[in-house]
Amino acid sequence: MKIYTKTGDDGTTGLFNGKRVAKYDLRVESYGTVDELNSIIGLANSGDVPQPIKNDLTRISNLLFVLGTDLATPTEPPPKFKVDRINKNDIELLENLIDSYVEKLPVLKSFILPGGSETSARLHVARTVARRAERLVVHLATLEQVSNEVILFLNRLSDYLFTAARFANFLLDVPNVEREIR
Repeated sequence: MKIYTKTGDDGTTGLFNGKRVAKYDLRVESYGTVDELNSIIGLANSGDVPQPIKNDLTRISNLLFVLGTDLATPTEPPPKFKVDRINKNDIELLENLIDSYVEKLPVLKSFILPGGSETSARLHVARTVARRAERLVVHLATLEQVSNEVILFLNRLSDYLFTAARFANFLLDVPNVEREIR
């Protein structure tokens, strides 16, 4: 099987419902940013990552494939096949992970800077890309039908990544860097 199809040589790409759109289409930009986020999470998950976080990031990476498919498959016209979509259980998973990390962490008393450990810094980069993906999807939702669960998932994901960055430093015994007040 060839990797290239040449169908996108004209600057368009196909959505999963068969519709062709420009590669700069906001929907394509949205799921492309989710793909970028997934790659950054893969990078964050390499190296010296505490096992609980490593396992959770792998689960989240799989869910980001579902989310990308969800975004690449508009509901109109309806797809001719069943599409796995982000749902409330996926959002609850993130909330449960956040809660399980927070209960082990000291109370946050000030703003923290990205960094500390390399793992934490990478998770902060992922967090900022998750926020960008969220902004794009929220914009898309003003123009086209987008599942509310996708928006909620991205919002929780950035919260998870912030908490995971703190938790990584905690497990690696590296202090978080507090913001200096001027």
